[in-house]
This record gives sequence, structure tokens and C-alpha cells, in this order.
Amino acid sequence: MVIEVANTSVADDKGDKRLLYEELGVGEYWIIDVQNVQVIAFAVENRGSRKITQSQVLPGLAISLLQEGFRRTREMNHGRVGAWLLSQFQQ
Repeated sequence: MVIEVANTSVADDKGDKRLLYEELGVGEYWIIDVQNVQVIAFAVENRGSRKITQSQVLPGLAISLLQEGFRRTREMNHGRVGAWLLSQFQQ
């Protein structure tokens, strides 16, 4: 799994880097788009990739949960976000 945190490099992360990770056979590739407060996830398979809404490397982890946690970091301190995430994982 590879996670890219992108502030100004989203186009490169979706383009050249994504192609590189496909070639390397990385199982899953996430882009954290800081400016748009968005999590974009791809499953890499057969030397290509497709957008996913649930992690295949971390079974049961919905990308929307990460997205919501990321959004909450803009509204509350990280300790509270961490506690919220833990409560979500325990459900």
C-alpha cells in the first residue's frame, strides 16, 4: 500500500505516480488531496488500477470513513478525531 499526501501534486499523483505504482504492482494506492479535503483510493491489479470505495488491503475499511475523518480534522483537534475514528472501528 502507498499513501501520497498531495497539496499541489494531485495531477502528478493521479498520473505519472499512479502509472509507476501500477507497474510496480503495489496492492493499493491512496491519494490524500489536502486542498479538496478528499481521499481517493485505487486498487492496483493486472498492471492497471481502478477506483475503489472500500480498501482491499485493509478489509472492511470504507474509504468514506477516512474521508469523514479527514474532513473532521478541519473542524476539531486531532485527538478528538482520533477518538471518533476509534469509536467507528469498535462498532
